[in-house]
Amino acid sequence: MARGPMYWMAVGTLAAYTSFGSKAVTRAFAQQGRNGNPTAVSSGQTQGLTVRRFDLAPGALSIVLAGFEKCAPIKVIVPNDAMNDLSSPGVSGLYTPESALRKLLDGTGISYHFTAPGTATLEIEKVSAVVEVTSTTLQDTLPKLTQPLLDTPQSIDVVPQHIIKDQGVTTLRDTLRNVAGISLAAGEGGAQGDSLTIRGFTARNDLFVDGMRDFGSYYRDPFNTQEVAVLQGPSSVTFGRGSTGGVVNQETKTPGLDNFVTGDADFGTDKTKRITTDINKPLPSLGSGVAFRLNLMGQDSGVAGRDVAESRRVGVAPSLAFGLGTPTRWTLSYLHQWADDTPDYGIPWLFDGPAPVERHNYYGFEHGNYLKTDVQIGTAKFEHDFNPSVTFRNQARYAHYNRDLRITEAQVTGTFDGAALGTSTPLDDIVANRHEIAATSLETYLDDQADVSFRFHTGFLRHNLITGVEAGRETSAPVRPTYVTCTPTLLTNCTPFTSLEDPDPSQPFQGTISTTSFTHVDALSAGTYVLDTVRIGQKWEVTGGARIDWFDARFNQFTSPASTTPLAGPKPPFTQVVTKPSWRGALVYKPAEYGSIYFDYGTSFNPSAESLSLSASTAQVAPEANRTFEVGTKWDLFARKLSLRSSVFTTQKTNARETDPTNSLLTVLSGTQRVNGFEVQASGHLTSRWEVLSSYAYLDSKVVNSQFFPASVGAQLANVPRNTYSVWSDYNLPWRLGVGGGADFVDSRTASSTSPFDPVTGLVKQVPGYWVFNAMVKRPLTERLEMHANIYNLADKYYYDQIHPAHIIPGAARSALIGLDYKF
Repeated sequence: MARGPMYWMAVGTLAAYTSFGSKAVTRAFAQQGRNGNPTAVSSGQTQGLTVRRFDLAPGALSIVLAGFEKCAPIKVIVPNDAMNDLSSPGVSGLYTPESALRKLLDGTGISYHFTAPGTATLEIEKVSAVVEVTSTTLQDTLPKLTQPLLDTPQSIDVVPQHIIKDQGVTTLRDTLRNVAGISLAAGEGGAQGDSLTIRGFTARNDLFVDGMRDFGSYYRDPFNTQEVAVLQGPSSVTFGRGSTGGVVNQETKTPGLDNFVTGDADFGTDKTKRITTDINKPLPSLGSGVAFRLNLMGQDSGVAGRDVAESRRVGVAPSLAFGLGTPTRWTLSYLHQWADDTPDYGIPWLFDGPAPVERHNYYGFEHGNYLKTDVQIGTAKFEHDFNPSVTFRNQARYAHYNRDLRITEAQVTGTFDGAALGTSTPLDDIVANRHEIAATSLETYLDDQADVSFRFHTGFLRHNLITGVEAGRETSAPVRPTYVTCTPTLLTNCTPFTSLEDPDPSQPFQGTISTTSFTHVDALSAGTYVLDTVRIGQKWEVTGGARIDWFDARFNQFTSPASTTPLAGPKPPFTQVVTKPSWRGALVYKPAEYGSIYFDYGTSFNPSAESLSLSASTAQVAPEANRTFEVGTKWDLFARKLSLRSSVFTTQKTNARETDPTNSLLTVLSGTQRVNGFEVQASGHLTSRWEVLSSYAYLDSKVVNSQFFPASVGAQLANVPRNTYSVWSDYNLPWRLGVGGGADFVDSRTASSTSPFDPVTGLVKQVPGYWVFNAMVKRPLTERLEMHANIYNLADKYYYDQIHPAHIIPGAARSALIGLDYKF
């Protein structure tokens, strides 16, 4: 919520506090601002027990309160006119009147108390010092971002929970379709689950939960997600290794002081059956500021237009908070999500494009393919405000990721009669070989982050400094068997092939293991950083930061010629130790309270063992280095109801790794890759009834230099569309009817950068661009029940959603989802 000079003029009128320039006290009340203020509880009052629907857009507090009093049996007394100028976030949804009042006061610094039945009087929150916060922040989960989003010199896209809910989103990758500049990639042999490209560079290892790395290869469900933030551009200063194009942070739901039960039950034409529940309960018997929250999820679904593929998953996420609204706060949380899927690696490439086959063709084995994942993440977070100027935070996490999989990847290599494959070969003569990808693996992640933030003055300069240390250990222990694949001349003791045009997924799986590899990787990491933002007067801010990371990975592998024979012996172990600094500098100019113009420079690095994989050719190769220059502007307009931002940037990987195509043991840092881009985004309310979330990105990506692949110079980078666009809009009609709709556009993409040409056609492997349109309608049935319906891919477009150099996964066909939201 925006807090600018008008806010502090109002607060100064209301209370004679001393301004120490500290954000610490606001952090002490952060949980109150999001989930309820304990000082607002009216003991013995009976008003506001009935759940009602509220639809009050953000705006001046006086306007929002006028609308509130029309909907609720509570009269609100404003003791000072200065309060009326504060900006309220509004409230939308099913709430009791008292809960709605708390929601519309979130982030304003204003509380209330009941002075008579049905009468509430506003009052300033009882804090010991005035604090300086000027707009919405992500500091609850990303404390390194010390400034409001308006003044943060970086492109940041936020997808809030209510948009996720309105869209009926059930995966992280579908949530990210709301952010232009992101394109989805398909799983590969070594890793499954969510894979994506941000600003032209892979971000598979740049997924975070509450500011800590989410290392596992699995498909993430947003049932326990409050919002998703995409921070674009290199960010090694704040996140450590990786983050060439950016990072994705998932903010989890945490306990608050409201008492509620919400959830939904959905059924879809694609065989979806899904139920979620969100329970929050204060526990005053355990002490002041204690609350418990529990999120539950169960889903069983197919994929519209894709035969056989299914997703089955269950999630449990309890959390317990102590000391909400006090200087010392604890939060303990746990996530357990397990899945048993029938996986889908889509269709094969045929020469330089997708095989022209029916969308429903499934090349795997209905009863022989599986992807089982079991994810457990436990987190302990501690915060303490020593005084209004100093806050200490520590967050520790242990994560445990299990995978067990066997997935079929179809490959086109020849014909049934063994004849050479040509561009004129009939489809019904072409063989699809079934390449089996199998593994069992265990990955673990243990990490601890400690941060201290300071607010202080040096003369006329106001500092917001944060410094911290991080240390962790990651392990990976996959076991990978290799299956013999049948060919027209090899028909026994092998995995059977099938027809490209008419595959048979009902065939029984038959496979003979030829070799098995046993791998163990152990990586230790540590880092320390300092980041300072200095405010000079009312118009200028300068940010500077530095971090140094140490990364020590040790790779061991054993092989066996068959699953029943003794180990053939270990391969030579590989070790990689990296010590690497990262830098960041930024300048922000504020021509107005509600606008900013910024310049940002940042670096990042990618060690060879970044994804816990190493080889003889990469063990001695130095990290890839990246740098970005960005210029942008941000504006909060119409009483801060609508946020606009735009930026231009250039990101360059100055020494990309390349492996000699004639000698796999030789990898050098010889390539240069660059992405020049432009982004624009709008989010918020155009009117009190009309909300929009929209973004567009233009990415001009290319290989600038290549030692081993000179023919690829000038080629588009892999999985990088030149244009991406996303829009979602909600509108509240009369008759208590809400409608929404959206569109996504993804331009054409190539499957590879450094070896782009098909050997038969001499052309690059490429998929065409596409548009997809979606729609939603919702209407409350009672004060506690709301019905909603979503239609996806309205035009039933056959499009190619996720690509990989060896396979392509089509997007889902048209489908519908209908369900009920409940709130008690």
